[in-house]
Amino acid sequence: MSPLLIAVLCTAMIGTSFLSGIFGMAGGLILIGILLAIMPLPDAMMLHGVTQMASNGWRGLFWWGHVRWSAAAAYMLGCAIALLLWSFTRYVPSKQIALLLLGLTPFMVRLAPENYRPNPESFGQGTLYGAACMMLILLTGVAGPLVDTFFLGGKLDRREIVATKAVCQIFGHAAKLIYFGTVIDQAATLDPVVAALAIFFSMVGTTLATKVLEAMSDHQFRSWANRIITCIAAYFVAHGVYLFVYDQAYAR
Repeated sequence: MSPLLIAVLCTAMIGTSFLSGIFGMAGGLILIGILLAIMPLPDAMMLHGVTQMASNGWRGLFWWGHVRWSAAAAYMLGCAIALLLWSFTRYVPSKQIALLLLGLTPFMVRLAPENYRPNPESFGQGTLYGAACMMLILLTGVAGPLVDTFFLGGKLDRREIVATKAVCQIFGHAAKLIYFGTVIDQAATLDPVVAALAIFFSMVGTTLATKVLEAMSDHQFRSWANRIITCIAAYFVAHGVYLFVYDQAYAR
């Protein structure tokens, strides 16, 4: 990887981890989009997993006292079940499918009947959403819009949402590293220098974001978080459709 490309990636690491540090979301989605544009999918998944583990781990330490452990336990149980089952398939999707799945899931959740709307304080729902998010992580690298929609559906305050999601995401991305590093038939590779830089700059961005989160109100947090989810999800749907149409036209 060229020095210029590494510099671009490091800048992206700071910016995306800063955004995630404020909202506990969105940064990972943007980052995987950047990585998928310049790297093979398995390699992008590995680098993204390392970065997100560092970013979420650092964020979890900052807000440790606000973690809702019952919600995190339910989510991680669902993740473990999905990882076990998915390891038998070893399926790696095309970029078009990955982008469409990323974009469509939050809209599907919003269309669900009121009785089925997400509630992160429900152990059963936490397990179900954990399994769904783990499958999405293994398919696309992130579960961003779905896990964000789930945690925004309850009554947790902004610090509890960011802290609990950080713990859940550490587990999810660790599972992704195992899957793409050892389970699939064409295991990914990871440059240790790039990985070290990714960890450092993701921690820098997360640190810079803490004061911004403290200054926000819960209403501002939820309002902006929902807008960001909608915008990013719509972009991924549009990008996935564009790639699908382009490939079909090129194949002719």
